[in-house]
Amino acid sequence: MWPFICQFIEKLFRETIEPAVRGANNHLSTFSFTKIDIGHQPLRINGVKVYTENVDKRQIILDLQISFVGNCEIDLEIKRYFCRAGVKSIQIHGTMRVILEPLIGDMPLIGALSLFFLRKPLLEINWTGLTNLLDVPGLNGLSDTIILDIISNYLVLPNRITVPLVSEVQIAQLRFPIPKGVLRIHFIEAQDLEGKDTYLKGIVKGKSDPYGIIRVGNQIFQSKVIKENLNPKWNEVYEALVYEHPGQELEIELFDEDPDKDDFLGSLMIDLIEVEKERLLDEWFTLDEVSKGKLHLKLEWLTLMPTADNLDKVLTSIRADKDQANDGLSSALLILYLDSARNLPVSYILMDPLLS
Repeated sequence: MWPFICQFIEKLFRETIEPAVRGANNHLSTFSFTKIDIGHQPLRINGVKVYTENVDKRQIILDLQISFVGNCEIDLEIKRYFCRAGVKSIQIHGTMRVILEPLIGDMPLIGALSLFFLRKPLLEINWTGLTNLLDVPGLNGLSDTIILDIISNYLVLPNRITVPLVSEVQIAQLRFPIPKGVLRIHFIEAQDLEGKDTYLKGIVKGKSDPYGIIRVGNQIFQSKVIKENLNPKWNEVYEALVYEHPGQELEIELFDEDPDKDDFLGSLMIDLIEVEKERLLDEWFTLDEVSKGKLHLKLEWLTLMPTADNLDKVLTSIRADKDQANDGLSSALLILYLDSARNLPVSYILMDPLLS
């Protein structure tokens, strides 16, 4: 299948990614791929998990542990600035979810195929000419790390690739599903964190300046920094949309802010299925990957209702917490699907005649 998968990937690059890059920035309006060769080494599937609980009978959900290490030849150019760059090799490791839905009574039995990563995969890219690319006006504030994050997040929920297998399928509903729920995260406090700051060349152990990074899919939140405190109190609230469960997790990492490189203070991963079952969790969690430290969280699972019958009750319940969130807590969710446009005015792009 690999040669045919490569054909699909090339089509994806040219028909989806290239127009997206051109539209992202005026300086990239002449961006194009001049060569796309993914290589002959196919990706490996190291494990498959099939879900049998909490799954609609009209769908099949698979989680694939994938690993791809390939020597690629991907060349790109920005004609306006005579800039060329490329990719020599790519490594990608992570859990890819594959959803086969809807199941139908006629061949090919599956109406459509959806692909995405539940969380940001490990991605490494070996660039050629990256310095030339970063010299382009408007891009000189970027770095290879930021570019990798942008690419990785493009692959993660709620972004997804949906391939229809029959003509009758409602592709819009599969590409842009209604969220399963909303996770309200009360990021409260921590205790007994490690002291990372040192004095007198490391002889004296000091405190830390802790902050947290919270992730649900490609939704990322960062808390404020509490200076010189091993028992910080943040009392902040965040809200994240949850599109897929089972499988999605709440990921939290704590760091000590430093002028050069921030030190790691521990991490935590919580299965959202447990939060949905309990509806409300208010617990102290022991931090992983460190010798000590605990994190106090209150997690609420909020289910979307089709009507506004309970709106007054919801508004009353969130008033006590409204001061903890930067932009207030939500009482409703607006979902807007942009279907099409007609009779748009014609616009012209003026180009330098020497570069056109």
